[in-house]
Amino acid sequence: MTDRLPQQPEMEPLTRVQVLVAMGVTAIVLLLVAKLWLQFGKVPLLAIDWKISDMLLGIALGFAITAASSLVYRFWAAYRQSANLYLTLVLKPLVWPDLIWLGLLPGMSEELLFRGVMLSAFGLNAFGLICSSLLFGILHLSSPRQWPYAVWAASVGFLLGFSVWATGNLLVPILAHITANLVSSLLWKLGDMQTA
Repeated sequence: MTDRLPQQPEMEPLTRVQVLVAMGVTAIVLLLVAKLWLQFGKVPLLAIDWKISDMLLGIALGFAITAASSLVYRFWAAYRQSANLYLTLVLKPLVWPDLIWLGLLPGMSEELLFRGVMLSAFGLNAFGLICSSLLFGILHLSSPRQWPYAVWAASVGFLLGFSVWATGNLLVPILAHITANLVSSLLWKLGDMQTA
């Protein structure tokens, strides 16, 4: 008798069009939810201030998140397996110019909803940070087996929320999110090319 669980079938690979459509539809849905929440919840959108120092801080934070992700990837096997499944599913079918959309669409739509509206609605405090971060992690939970990726996303969500709490500028987490998505996807594509 064996203790091994039966292997679940691999997910069907997505096409480039499917990934791009899913990204676009998700961004539109998140932006609509943010807009409706702003409209009917009477919630103020957190400020976006184009200060150079905050722009640089956001970009630096994006690089720091990417570096931390690579360390977590290296030392936490469950996260590595979860990330590999997710990144292969999403990034493998994309071509290089698509990575710009992968950086911009989630970076803007997710930050507007989770940090710009949700954090404002829950309160720009520890409670708001925890709630919006947990919901951000849940957004990244595509299946129960993907829980390590969701834990990582919730942790990143907390850091992004803290950045807007500390600076009062929604541009910081937007640029951090865009930078982290763009740099990590570029690095993954480069690594994938070398192993192919």
